[in-house]
Amino acid sequence: MSEMRVLIVDDSSVMRKIVERSLRQAGLEPMVVLEAGSGVEGLQVLSGQSVHLILSDINMPSMDGLEFLRQLRSQNLADGVPVVMITTESSEEHVKQAILAGAQGYIRKPFTAEQVKERVLPLLTAVEGR
Repeated sequence: MSEMRVLIVDDSSVMRKIVERSLRQAGLEPMVVLEAGSGVEGLQVLSGQSVHLILSDINMPSMDGLEFLRQLRSQNLADGVPVVMITTESSEEHVKQAILAGAQGYIRKPFTAEQVKERVLPLLTAVEGR
């Protein structure tokens, strides 16, 4: 697998590191990780850089993950880039909202590296196959 560029959007720096560690434990190397502390920061990162995958929390201040995803899609900042929501929100309504907004996957916290791998690896394989 060639070097992957991943954007992790979460207002918790600790959670961003946990997600990054889970990706590395899942064997997703080599990988460059970009970080954003909010949906607004995520959009700013994507206005200047391209990525292969986005992992985003839903509950964040100033712009939540669902609005981030809607803005991302409406501004065509990451066309074709899969987005996986990683969140404590576990209701089917939240999952449905995320999918309708354009998410390709959903991981509930707490999660294991194996769960991250199961959700993310098929998406990255599809990206590489283009």
